[in-house]
Amino acid sequence: MNLADDDFSLFGLPQRQAQDRAEIESRWKALAAKVHPDKFAAEGAAAQRLAMQWALRVNEAHQRLRDPLRRAAYLCELRGAPLHANENTRMPASFLMEQMAWREALDEAEGADEVQAIDDQVAARELSLLAEAARLLDEQGDALAAAEQVRALMFVTRFRADLDRRLEALGQ
Repeated sequence: MNLADDDFSLFGLPQRQAQDRAEIESRWKALAAKVHPDKFAAEGAAAQRLAMQWALRVNEAHQRLRDPLRRAAYLCELRGAPLHANENTRMPASFLMEQMAWREALDEAEGADEVQAIDDQVAARELSLLAEAARLLDEQGDALAAAEQVRALMFVTRFRADLDRRLEALGQ
């Protein structure tokens, strides 16, 4: 193992979007147990510090790999198409129109059932964007196009958080 390895190499997984969540969890538990600082207590402070670095690295990799959106963003970066989400917020006009329609529907929604229906629609769209990002990354090898999908997914994730807050406020 090398601290500089990419997350996939660290976990012994192929560099692809499609991953088995149970496999990621299993490999994380094995790695976390292997590098846990308590295992190095008898070896002194330097060994424990190194183990702490490893534990942090393993946990950070786990957080990226287990989340499909973060995993897709990471793959785009590894393949030379960093998102630059703060600087690059360009989206296709059709996606912007879709997002505006969702916002208007949410503004007009009067009850939890209507908000839940919007959330169901947005969740379906989120799944289709994830599937398209996976196809672009795993089958087409088009990290630039995948990065656009990932940026759209980031908007969808934020909107779904707004929907969750609205549902909470409505007592759902």
